[in-house]
Amino acid sequence: MRLLVTGGAGYIGSHTVLELLQAGHDVVVLDNLCNGSLEALRRIQAIAGRSLQFVQGDIRDRALLDRLFAQQQVDAVVHFAGLKAVGESVRQPLDYYACNVAGTLNLCQAMADAGVFQLVFSSSATVYGDPAQVPVDESCPVAEPTSPYGRSKLMVEHLLHDVQRADTRWSIAILRYFNPVGAHPSGLIGEDPLGVPNNLLPYLSQVAVGKLDCLQVHGNDYPTPDGTCIRDYIHVVDLAQGHVRSLQFISRHKGCSVWNLGAGKGYSVLQVISAFEQACGRSVHYIIGPRRPGDIAANWAEPSKAERELGWKAERSLASMMADTWRWQSKNPQGYR
Repeated sequence: MRLLVTGGAGYIGSHTVLELLQAGHDVVVLDNLCNGSLEALRRIQAIAGRSLQFVQGDIRDRALLDRLFAQQQVDAVVHFAGLKAVGESVRQPLDYYACNVAGTLNLCQAMADAGVFQLVFSSSATVYGDPAQVPVDESCPVAEPTSPYGRSKLMVEHLLHDVQRADTRWSIAILRYFNPVGAHPSGLIGEDPLGVPNNLLPYLSQVAVGKLDCLQVHGNDYPTPDGTCIRDYIHVVDLAQGHVRSLQFISRHKGCSVWNLGAGKGYSVLQVISAFEQACGRSVHYIIGPRRPGDIAANWAEPSKAERELGWKAERSLASMMADTWRWQSKNPQGYR
C-alpha cells in the first residue's frame, strides 16, 4: 500500500513509519516539524534500507492536502499529527482544538474528496477520564477527560464515528494508547521532546544522563501499594506494530473500530524508577512533590480485544522498555540535535 503518515517525524510516528517500511509499504510523511525531526527520518531510512518521501506542511493547509492527494495516489492514511502536551493544552486550549479537531476535520474532508476512505487515528486512553474500574476495556464508557488535550481526542473520535455512519465507504481504526515508552533497540531513534519533558520516562532518562538535575515524583499518597500513580506502559515498538495490524484489518473490513493498545498491566512511578536504575546501572535523583492536578491514581488497559481481532499483543517487558530508553538516551544525550 501507499500510505500517508501525518506527524510521521515525531516519536510514535517515526517508529511506526519504520515498521510500515519494513512491512513493505510505501510511505509519504507529512509533518510540520513542530514536534518532529528530519534526522529521525534519515535514520529510519538507514535502518529500513528503504526510502520514504517527506512533505513539510500542516494538516490545516487544505490546498497542500489537495495537492498531496492528487500527486501521491495514497491508499490509506495513518494520522498522528497533533499537539500532545496535557499541561500546555490547559494553557492554550484554542491551539489544541484548532490543530487536533479542526486539523482532523480538514484532513477527512480532503481524503473524502480524493476518494481515500481508510484511516488509522492516534487516540488516547485519556478519553476514559478517571475510570470507575481498572483494567479498562473498550466497552467502558468514555467520560469527561481531564484536559483540553483529552477532550480534543474524544471530539475527533465522535467525528470519525459520525463520518463512518454517514458514509459506509469509510474504514477507520481508532487506537487508544496508554503510555508509550522505550525506543528502537538500535538506539538510533527514540523520544526527543522539545524543552523540558512532560512525561516520566524522558524526564527520568535526562536526569540519568545529566541533562536535568532531579526528577519530581508528583505525590506519594495515592491509594496504591506504594502511594505513587500506576500506569500501563507499552513499548513504542509494540505500539507501532499495532498500527501495522490495524491497517491490515481496515483494508479488509468496513466500519469504525476501537482498540486499546496497552500492555495490560500497571506499574507505579517508583517501580519504573527502580527498573530504570537497574537498566542504566546508576541511581537517579528524585524527590517527592505534591500531587499534580488532573492525575488519577491508577489506569491500565484490558487489551484482549486487540489480540482477538488484530492478532496483536504487547510483547516487550518493562526491563526491555527501560533498557531501550537508556540505550537511546546514552547514545544521544542531546537527542537528535
